[in-house]
Amino acid sequence: MKLETLRTRIEPLRQQIVQHPLYTQINTIESIRVFMQHHVVAVWDFMSLLKSLQRELTCVSNPWLPVGSANTRYLINEIVTGEESDVDQAGNRISHFELYLKAMEQAGANKLPIQELIASLQQGKPVDQALAASSLPDAAKKFAQHTFDLIEKNQPHILAAVFTFGREDLIPDMFLSILQKIEPGSNYSIDLTKYYIERHIEVDGGHHSQLALEMTQELCGNDSQKWQEASTAVEKALASRIALWDGALSQLN
Repeated sequence: MKLETLRTRIEPLRQQIVQHPLYTQINTIESIRVFMQHHVVAVWDFMSLLKSLQRELTCVSNPWLPVGSANTRYLINEIVTGEESDVDQAGNRISHFELYLKAMEQAGANKLPIQELIASLQQGKPVDQALAASSLPDAAKKFAQHTFDLIEKNQPHILAAVFTFGREDLIPDMFLSILQKIEPGSNYSIDLTKYYIERHIEVDGGHHSQLALEMTQELCGNDSQKWQEASTAVEKALASRIALWDGALSQLN
């Protein structure tokens, strides 16, 4: 019942994302590039959200000790495996983030801002400072900062709810249909972009979705306050995604 209450509460925001006017404006290779230059930060910070859940809900230290439920451990470890070491079109192991960077390069999108951000983080710069100093679009910076603010608070029930209801499953199938209508050019291709979207639709399907729902239910339990906190966090995460899409749309216009 509490899960259905959460779903009902967030549905208006979810519909704003699924039906966002941004999608109707993605009709040229230039518009795809603008979209990718905003969306790449969501591909990247998704991994940090996932790894923060893995840290909290499985054992990643020695000596090993059982943590939580085996179902939850399975969900997190399975998704981490898929995200960190999936396969490209040729069957080579690759993370979804690295696959997305290759797709950006193939499409002619500017991947330098996200690469500079990663380089700053590899040199030890704190996330908030690295984001602020980066040349990413402002909307992308704000989106990532919101994610890391959640991670910093380190409340597993909230992270699980945002993970379950606020992330990549919100890329609708219609986006893939839009990509199918754009013809490749002589100097670029969007084959990898299509493949990336197809993989997400495939791997984030019913099995993962159901396990994610079970994880959220397990972590919130019968605690009304946790369900309230989870609902509020998901609403804010969805509003953050709308703001990211608004930023991309503003640049297109």
